[in-house]
Amino acid sequence: MSDKKIRVLVVDDSALIRNVMTEMLSEDPEIEVVGAAPDPYVARDKIKALNPDVLTLDVEMPKMDGLTFLRKLMAARPMPVVMVSSLTEQGAATTLQALEAGAVDFVTKPTVDIQHGMSDLAHQITSKVKAAAQANVKKRTPPIDCAERIKALAAQSSMIKTTDTIIAIGASTGGTEALRELLEVLPPNTPPIVITQHMPEQFTKSFADRLNELCQIGVKEATEGDSVIPGQALVAPGNYHMELRRSGARYYVTLNQTPLVNRHRPSVDVMFASVGQYAGANSVGVILTGMGNDGAAGLLKMKQAGAFTLAQDEASCVVFGMSKEAIKAGGVDKILPLSEIPGALLAHLKMVSSR
Repeated sequence: MSDKKIRVLVVDDSALIRNVMTEMLSEDPEIEVVGAAPDPYVARDKIKALNPDVLTLDVEMPKMDGLTFLRKLMAARPMPVVMVSSLTEQGAATTLQALEAGAVDFVTKPTVDIQHGMSDLAHQITSKVKAAAQANVKKRTPPIDCAERIKALAAQSSMIKTTDTIIAIGASTGGTEALRELLEVLPPNTPPIVITQHMPEQFTKSFADRLNELCQIGVKEATEGDSVIPGQALVAPGNYHMELRRSGARYYVTLNQTPLVNRHRPSVDVMFASVGQYAGANSVGVILTGMGNDGAAGLLKMKQAGAFTLAQDEASCVVFGMSKEAIKAGGVDKILPLSEIPGALLAHLKMVSSR
């Protein structure tokens, strides 16, 4: 590993947040906070002068909001950005727009007892800054011609008969955009989908609602006992593990707040393991871009139960962590660029339904 420290610029209009974040990040020996800025105009000058590796950027600021600044920054000087968001409905919507605009990830700002709350988030913030420093920010795919891809995939899916197949997808850093690209081209007759994306409460509902607007399939934040049905994707709610269950011919999901797994709730491992147990060979597992190893053990369990498993390749991942660990664990049948995963899914389903 390189001895070179990750150079971070903290941008936030709150002096308290700037000081706390600077102190917290500086405690990590791999990180150096090279400066702080109270607004985007000061930040612009400091980026030129200090050449940071990563920016932490507040969403809500005076003079120019963080989203506007992010869009200008990504157009002029693409660099890894971790957004700092308020845990509100508006904050969630704006943060999702920031991820669409090119931010690598985000953390949520505590609303009470800021000093103590930020300390609790120390591991999350430092780990996300480290992941951002390695992120593939310059290889984000340009807007795709959805109409053409949908037409091609619809032709491919026309032979798919109704099956009991369950598709399980796990993602983390970079996953919101990866999931959008994957789901928005899937046809309405796609088999049931369950999704775990690492996100806090409130954000998962906004995320699911946004996907529901863009996709041909229905997308919703899961609630306890929801049936898993064709043409619909269920997204695990923030702070709840989501597991698949079966009663006779009916698949449904259950939610729980048992302890964090791999530092996450929801955990991809928890979902994958339940899909392997209850759907077995009648399932497909997909692991996408993300930091860490959550999902690797669960995907292996799915494969051992007879599932077909896919992983996003390094070149198309924002962070090649979860896919890499799943591949190392031996749980992956096929490694593909993100753009090829929808076609591979449908090709497998077509084969299964023709048996």
